Amino acid sequence: MRALVIDDSRAIRRVIGNILKEIGWEVTEAVHGLDALAQLEATGCPDLMLIDWNMPEMNGLEFIKAARALPAYKEVPMMMVTTETEMERMAQAFIAGVNEYLMKPFDKTQLLEKLQILGIETGV
Repeated sequence: MRALVIDDSRAIRRVIGNILKEIGWEVTEAVHGLDALAQLEATGCPDLMLIDWNMPEMNGLEFIKAARALPAYKEVPMMMVTTETEMERMAQAFIAGVNEYLMKPFDKTQLLEKLQILGIETGV
């Protein structure tokens, strides 16, 4: 299973990446939405995308809209992982096409629970 982790924070990419690697995932990283679109073009469709909202170049919401507009990524599970906690922001993300929403700060258990909600086997 392959995941694309999109976040401008190297620390957050590593935290998420390490959790996913512990459960057997291969992880690719991107530092913003434009970088993520380039990663998708280079590596193909992942099984999961975890996306930060606030990033330079192209933010998470813009990325989600762009990716969902492409047929290859219409069905890929996407999780917004962000500090944006307002209900209006959550609604925007779901309307744009995310399947789940995880608020920072989070811990391993919370991330694994969200994966299970998405129907992804975590081994927990």
